[in-house]
Amino acid sequence: MGEVVFLATKFIVPLQKIIKDFNLEVLYVPEDASTIAISSPEVNRPGLQLSGFFDYFDSQRVQILGKSEFAFLQQFDDTEITNRIDNYFSTCPPAVVITRNIEAPACMMDAAKAHKVSLLRTADGTSAFMAGLIAELNVELAPRVTRHGVLVEVYGEGILLLGESGVGKSETAIELVKRGHRLIADDAVEIRRVSAKTLVGSSPENIRHFMELRGVGIINARRLFGIGAVKMTEKINMIVQLEQWDATKVYDRMGMNEEYTDVLGVQVSSLTIPVKPGRNLAIIIEVAAMNNRQKRMGYNAAQELLEKLGMVEPDSTQTTDWGDF
Repeated sequence: MGEVVFLATKFIVPLQKIIKDFNLEVLYVPEDASTIAISSPEVNRPGLQLSGFFDYFDSQRVQILGKSEFAFLQQFDDTEITNRIDNYFSTCPPAVVITRNIEAPACMMDAAKAHKVSLLRTADGTSAFMAGLIAELNVELAPRVTRHGVLVEVYGEGILLLGESGVGKSETAIELVKRGHRLIADDAVEIRRVSAKTLVGSSPENIRHFMELRGVGIINARRLFGIGAVKMTEKINMIVQLEQWDATKVYDRMGMNEEYTDVLGVQVSSLTIPVKPGRNLAIIIEVAAMNNRQKRMGYNAAQELLEKLGMVEPDSTQTTDWGDF
C-alpha cells in the first residue's frame, strides 16, 4: 500500500498549557505564558551546567531543578551561588521548574527577571514530574500528518479507514457506531507518532464528532448517539483501504502475506477490502479487527489451516494453544 509522506514541521506547545495541565505555581513569567513556546520534547536537569560545563547544552529544553541541584549549590558561598545561577539563566531557557516546593533563593528570582526566564514551581517529586512532562511533550510535539479518512475503535482496535471520496467510509463508520463501536475522527484524521512504534489518531478540534453523510447532511455523532459512541484519541492498530471492486484484480483470500503501510516511519498492518453491493463492510471490518487482534496475540488461522492440510511446516512461533476455542 501507499506511503504516507511526512512533511517536516516544527510544532510548539504554549507554556500556559504546561502550567495548566500540571497545576504549576508561577513565580515569575516575563510575558503572557500563552505566547511562550516550548519546542523541544526533551527536558534537562542542569547538574553539569551549574558546575560550569555548557558543552552540548540545549537551551531550548525545559529545565528542572530538584533537591540534588539545590544541595549542590549550597556547598558554595552566596557570591558563588549568585554567579553560577546567573551564568546558568543567561542561556535563556524557555522555563525553569523547581520541584518539591523548594523555596527559590532571591538570587534566582533576580536572575530570572534579569534574563526574562519563566520560573515555575511544583509540589511533585522530580522524577514523577519529569516523567509526566516528557510524556505530555512527546504527544504535543510529536511528528504528525493529516490524512483524509475515518478513524474508529472496533473491539479495542484502532482502525483507520482510507479510500477515495464516495467509497463509503463515513457510511461504514456510522454503521459501526450503531453496532456499539466508537468514532474518533471523520473526514480528517490527525496522526501523531508518539513513540518509535506507536501512532495515535485524533480529530481536529473544530470538526470533532461531526460526520457528513451524503443525502443526510451533517450530524453530530456525540449528540445523536451519546458520549459512549465517541472517543478523543485512539492508537492506530490497522489500516483498511476501501476500494471499488475490480474484477481484473486478484484479492487476498488467505491472509498469509502480511501487508504494511509506512506512516511517519511506523509500519502499520494493513489490508484492502473491495466494495460492492451485497458486502456488509461493517461486519467485515469487525471480523478484520478481531482477526488482527488474534494475530497480535500469537494465533494465525490461515497458518493453522495450511498446517492441517500439510502445505506448510508447523510454525514454532505460534505458541498459543487455542484448542477448541
